[in-house]
Amino acid sequence: MKFKKKELLFGILLGAGLNLLNSLREHLPDNVDDIKTRVRDTYDTAYDRVSRASDALRGQEDSHILGKVGALLIGVGVGVGVGLLIAPASGEETRTGITDKVSDIGEKVREQVAKKPQTATGTHGE
Repeated sequence: MKFKKKELLFGILLGAGLNLLNSLREHLPDNVDDIKTRVRDTYDTAYDRVSRASDALRGQEDSHILGKVGALLIGVGVGVGVGLLIAPASGEETRTGITDKVSDIGEKVREQVAKKPQTATGTHGE
């Protein structure tokens, strides 16, 4: 490149960079204490999230899974009960349908369990 083209390109890049810095400056807080507070809050939030993730990986989390599972089971029980009460089919038809569905699900579970788990060998086809 000739010197004048390099100078023109440099001027354009410098102007664009200054314009970007000026637009970013408008979004920053005026007070340094505000910046420190924002950084501290962000750090605290990140620290809390990493701590919770670390505890969960170690199995030390303070979880409420049993309560959630219990609520789910109660909800399913209530739903089935209401469904049986307002079902248009007779009791025998309903029981037969439920039995068929349960056995179908049981067969699918047995098929999945019976499948040989694929192991990672690191090679294709071996």
